[in-house]
Amino acid sequence: MVEFEVKSKKQTIGKKKGQTVYYAVPKSNQHMTLDALCDMIMDETSLSRGDVMNTLITLGKMACRSLKMGASVDLGDLGSLRIYFPPKMMDDMKDVTAATLKTPKIIFTPKAKMREAAHAAEVSVDNPARKKEKSLTPAPKEKENKEENGPVAG
Repeated sequence: MVEFEVKSKKQTIGKKKGQTVYYAVPKSNQHMTLDALCDMIMDETSLSRGDVMNTLITLGKMACRSLKMGASVDLGDLGSLRIYFPPKMMDDMKDVTAATLKTPKIIFTPKAKMREAAHAAEVSVDNPARKKEKSLTPAPKEKENKEENGPVAG
């Protein structure tokens, strides 16, 4: 589960300039270590820890090699990686050169299974303002099933 808390800030631009706005931010960034990932892969397959580590290290090297060549990398059900060079907008066509390209970015495009997993993630927002609101209006009590003046064991 991803837990969020409410933060506030004063807007400096846009329609809400000068207004205090509220937004949700993750409380902590949950992180799966490489060791934990290796353990999970070992549990699901017949591979040894060394096999898993070698495969992941080699995958990283091959992905870097492919990206250096400008090729995208298909990672199966995970998605794909590609390199993207944001361009600078030039006034004259003659001014467009390799030097006018900005720092390259690596774009990850998830496949459907990954997107579905992201949509299925459980989230909760710890919002003190909503808790106070709920505590002011007590929840209706359910009727208790008590037998009044019924048989008494004794």
